[in-house]
Amino acid sequence: MIAPGTVPWLGNEAVPFAALATLWTFMAREFPRPRRSSSSVPSQVPSRRRLPLALRTRLHGLRHACSPSSSPIRRALWTLALCTALGLLLSWSSNRVLHWLALPTATRVHTQWARQLDFPTITICNNNPVRLPHLTKSDLYFAGHWLGLLHANGTARSLVLELLRDERLAWFRKLSDFRLFLPPRRFPGTSLEFLDRLGHQLDDMLLACKYRGEPCGAHNFSTVFTRYGKCYMFNAAEEGKTLRTTMKGGTGNGLEIMLDIQQDEYLPVWGETEETAFEAGVRVQIHSQAEPPFVHELGFGWLQGSKLSSLFKMLCLNSVNVYKTFPTSVSHSFSPTVSLSHSVSVFFSLPLSVSLSFSVFTPSPHPLPLLQLTYLPPPWGECVSQALGFFEVYSVTACRIECETRYIVENCNCRMVYMPGDSPYCTPEQYKDCAEPALAALSSVEGSSCMCRNPCNMTRYNKELSMVKIPSKTSARYLEKKFNRSEKYITDNILVLDIFFEALNYETIEQKKAYEVAGLLGDIGGQMGLFIGASILTILELFDYAYEVVKDRILDLLSRGEEEESRGEDVSTCDPVVNHSETISHTVSVPLQTTLGTLDEIAC
Repeated sequence: MIAPGTVPWLGNEAVPFAALATLWTFMAREFPRPRRSSSSVPSQVPSRRRLPLALRTRLHGLRHACSPSSSPIRRALWTLALCTALGLLLSWSSNRVLHWLALPTATRVHTQWARQLDFPTITICNNNPVRLPHLTKSDLYFAGHWLGLLHANGTARSLVLELLRDERLAWFRKLSDFRLFLPPRRFPGTSLEFLDRLGHQLDDMLLACKYRGEPCGAHNFSTVFTRYGKCYMFNAAEEGKTLRTTMKGGTGNGLEIMLDIQQDEYLPVWGETEETAFEAGVRVQIHSQAEPPFVHELGFGWLQGSKLSSLFKMLCLNSVNVYKTFPTSVSHSFSPTVSLSHSVSVFFSLPLSVSLSFSVFTPSPHPLPLLQLTYLPPPWGECVSQALGFFEVYSVTACRIECETRYIVENCNCRMVYMPGDSPYCTPEQYKDCAEPALAALSSVEGSSCMCRNPCNMTRYNKELSMVKIPSKTSARYLEKKFNRSEKYITDNILVLDIFFEALNYETIEQKKAYEVAGLLGDIGGQMGLFIGASILTILELFDYAYEVVKDRILDLLSRGEEEESRGEDVSTCDPVVNHSETISHTVSVPLQTTLGTLDEIAC
């Protein structure tokens, strides 16, 4: 190939043209295009990308099983070994995948110490919701049937008259005589005001109060309404007030109170309605500040004439719940023991009172008073953490109260005194005719909409109760003079409650994911290396080989199409350059070529 010289008639533009032509000619000589043979026989020199997979891969055993130079028996043995290894790899890897899909959890337990702990909220309710001597004629007229004192027609129940004595009987006969009474058109006020006014007042009940040895009083308690009516909370979460803490464990480092249950003012009926109970005394619930009280189900009873020491253990659950199953494994230096104990007490003519207490303890010389549990949210657990409509913090009791509130409001167009919201409070008639039957029906239905799951963050206090009788013979006279009450009255009405932490150490029980993606990949990778000597890079080699095979096939199809098109065209030669001007001093002659490459054609 000869590059053309400078053409005078092109002027200055001929210089770059000549240089470019010379460069193209040089490239065509140094890198000639491989010419296709007219025959259809493919080239005998295979490219690297077309080498068989068996010769390229680092997968153990494959090159031996596919080697053409090996004997058939050897290849068969290598093929059998390779298939066996692949089968074991797939079997064990599928087992690991199924284990990962099962979302297993593990539990880690360790002990921690604290310099101080937040004292829990103590909710105290008198078992009697309404004081009989404080009833007015209007109260008895509207609420007498609800409280079980009157029949539906407004007459006094004969059983009530038999139970009352002397002056109280004469007073009640006069109060229940409505012959000359002109009742108001509707119930005055609300049921909340009714229970607030007629419930036992803490100023009258609280005889003594100490917290960590310092005196306290009724002003340290806040009012709350429950199914028991008017109740009182100590150390409740209130805006502008700091929570009380304790820095020591043991008696004397918590709350100690003495109460007068005022049994003489109890309603003379037992268990006739939801508002009247068999027991005399108070009901106590120890709970966290984040959840509302649910005393009628979670509280424990406390009888008069006794001192109750409640040594409690705190159970804190954070961001997890095992709703159906307990964590799969526990790692701990001790062996936690779970005990269920039933305490049965019979008090003279009172019916049998059975209370169930649940405690978790560790048989070690160092008691662990507090448990903090961390569970996992879905899909590993089934805990709930979203806020509710009436409560900012989710808890089982808050969920139950909100669910009951919605149900009662929808069915009765009112709400009970302990229910949140802005709906009107139920009247005594609505309590008797609608609210209480609807609530009982809701609780009796299995799988109702009030099935509340455990929260991901909650606090529980496990209690250990001890009880002694008061007063002693030596202290009876002292109490008689101090409170101006007889020994019989003190025995029937006075009780003492001492609530304290056992110690300031606690356990943290944390539920974790037992098998994550990293563990799954590690197990599968280890089995791949054990059985077939492969890794992630080996897998990439397989994908790379598949990519090259597909690419070669596509390029072959495209080249065949171009070859078929080129066969239909005539092959032209380069003619001598025609002189366009008389000033051209020479001509360029190019020898004929049978087949030209792409660069040759451009150079010409």
